Amino acid sequence: MWRLVTIFYLTLVINALVPIVGYHSSSAGVVPPDSVKPLAPLPYHGRLSIEIANILRFQHYREPDLNDSFSARVFDRYLRYLDPGRMYFLKRDIDQFAKARYSIDDMLRTGDVQWAYDVYELYRKRVNERIDFTLSLKEQSFDYTTKERYRYDRENAPWLYTVYQLDSLWTLKIKSEALSLRLAGKAEDESESTIARRYENLRNNLRKQKSEDVFQLFMNAVCETADPHTNYFAPPTADNFKISMSNSLEGIGATLRTEGEFTKIIALTKGGPAEKSKELSVNDKIIAVAQGDTGRFEDVIGMRIDEVVSRIRGPKGTVVRLQILGANDPVGSPPRTVRLVRDKIKLEDQSAKSEILRIKSGHATYKFGVIHLPSFYLDQEAMQKGEKDFKSTTRDVRIILEQFEKEKVDGVIMDLRGNGGGSLYEAVELTGLFVDREPIVQVRNNHGHLEVRYDEAGVAWRGPLLVMVDRFSASASEIFSAAIQDLGRGVVVGSRTFGKGTVQNIVDLNRILPREKERLGQLKLTVAKFYRISGGSTQHAGVTPDVPFASAIPEDEYGESVEPTALPFDQIAPVAHGGAPLDEGLLQILRQKSALRLEKSQEYQWYLEDIEINRRKRLDGTVTLNEEEMKEERRREEERQLMKINAMRQKKGLKPLEKLSDRPKDEKDEDFLLSEAGHILVDFIREMEERSDKRSQRSWR
Repeated sequence: MWRLVTIFYLTLVINALVPIVGYHSSSAGVVPPDSVKPLAPLPYHGRLSIEIANILRFQHYREPDLNDSFSARVFDRYLRYLDPGRMYFLKRDIDQFAKARYSIDDMLRTGDVQWAYDVYELYRKRVNERIDFTLSLKEQSFDYTTKERYRYDRENAPWLYTVYQLDSLWTLKIKSEALSLRLAGKAEDESESTIARRYENLRNNLRKQKSEDVFQLFMNAVCETADPHTNYFAPPTADNFKISMSNSLEGIGATLRTEGEFTKIIALTKGGPAEKSKELSVNDKIIAVAQGDTGRFEDVIGMRIDEVVSRIRGPKGTVVRLQILGANDPVGSPPRTVRLVRDKIKLEDQSAKSEILRIKSGHATYKFGVIHLPSFYLDQEAMQKGEKDFKSTTRDVRIILEQFEKEKVDGVIMDLRGNGGGSLYEAVELTGLFVDREPIVQVRNNHGHLEVRYDEAGVAWRGPLLVMVDRFSASASEIFSAAIQDLGRGVVVGSRTFGKGTVQNIVDLNRILPREKERLGQLKLTVAKFYRISGGSTQHAGVTPDVPFASAIPEDEYGESVEPTALPFDQIAPVAHGGAPLDEGLLQILRQKSALRLEKSQEYQWYLEDIEINRRKRLDGTVTLNEEEMKEERRREEERQLMKINAMRQKKGLKPLEKLSDRPKDEKDEDFLLSEAGHILVDFIREMEERSDKRSQRSWR
């Protein structure tokens, strides 16, 4: 059996790193057939595909059968990778491909991956045809007074039958792009050249694709059919993966992926320039990059992901400017410019941070210590070397808790919002700072072996505790919050967590096939599953807070439950422990009091309004192509945002702004959810003080 290198860093972003080539690629069309050679499998790809298939069958937690059903799911996923918006292939192409729908499992057993390359070659041809059509369009031929709308959400749309239908769809798509540029102040000739440059970039990138890119894309369709966190990393991607997992990165601190023609942010490194700016979010799209404060913006739509990354990365202290389409901005919204100073991102920058929150309730003022924890970090190398002062989450939080004791805080708030995970060891030990030698989590591997992890940290805080989570709290965050909930050690508030309850190992494929002289890359393989001490899995279900807040992150778009191949929720036997969940009657009181406060909170009502507006836009999935209508939509949205900002400024005694662009860059919105969490903790303390049963008395110092 091969040697597995265990990865304890169970981050939310790992599986999103692949495929790094994105969903578009290269070749024929306008280009003479002999100018770009068709891509074909490399000699070792067949042997490697057989080995990957065998690893999935015998070492993956699910141990999937390679049968016709598996084959059909690989087929659908591969086509979705290539053409997620159904903008290139015709129905007759899909019918032609469908002859192999139930044969991919047989191909994998024999190492025949030629079908994937045949599909890819036709894809390159179809993309070039669309580029030719796009370049034939002229902006001046567009009429912006019509009542047309463009449906940009085509994930579940039917495949189109004719080239004429595709031409009609692409006319609306390009008209939408041209209208956005027009409203951004670009002249017609400038808009035309920008769009032409975008699609020439796409054509150039198609020409640059390599056999490895196609193999990686196809193998990921295979691997992610087993589960979404199992991925194949071709050698270049494996190198990028190692960089992303290191503790010292130089750049802006963002993980990127290509989706369609766009480069999308899929994760922000805590402590990095991008995260610190508070101007970038997950799923924002980068459409242009400029160097320094005066450099010209270079459009990067349609550009290869590695070329985009090369333009964004740079030496510490240098400036890069990005043009961004926000994740929640309506389609057609103008891009905004974000200025970032590149920096080296170290483990220390991702450390736990603390602040004091004061909550006035009646005649009393409560003082709470807040710990913002961006990830569950551990300098494992230093720990293994026996260094005494190795960096760890538990050590840093213990120091903060000792300071809180000196300051005589009334309670502690552990803020895990946006915490995508990290070290399993640290998740267990950190929980041990709040509970005394209790079981924390159960881990079951693919052979059914079950291990119960106990803390050994030693209690550092016995007082009132509240944990904040959201939809992007994942993995190790879910282990911590679930244990606190099951043991009744504190109250968990926020929105339902991500639901990632699996463990991955890294397999070095050159160790599996040692005779191969080529670099083969790596396989990230799901090999185990987490279970709460109460027996339920955190997989799929996540952690449901005791006191809920509405989620700004759509649960039907983000989270493990969205992935069709995610491992299911299941249950095993609970573990005996010394705690018990908080009394439901107590929790009901906390929910009712919080709901009454939030109902009176103007900030929360605006928050709900934003959620509802974004929900309606997602359901609609279209954008107007009428210039006046789009201007009016933008004007109303800007007025709404300005009204909210001025109302908040007025509460602080600040002068109202005349327009959004006047707002100081360093002025941030108040974290009203943290404030509400403080009020919930006040209610919790008062309710617990009124109860005289022995269990509640044990909860305090």
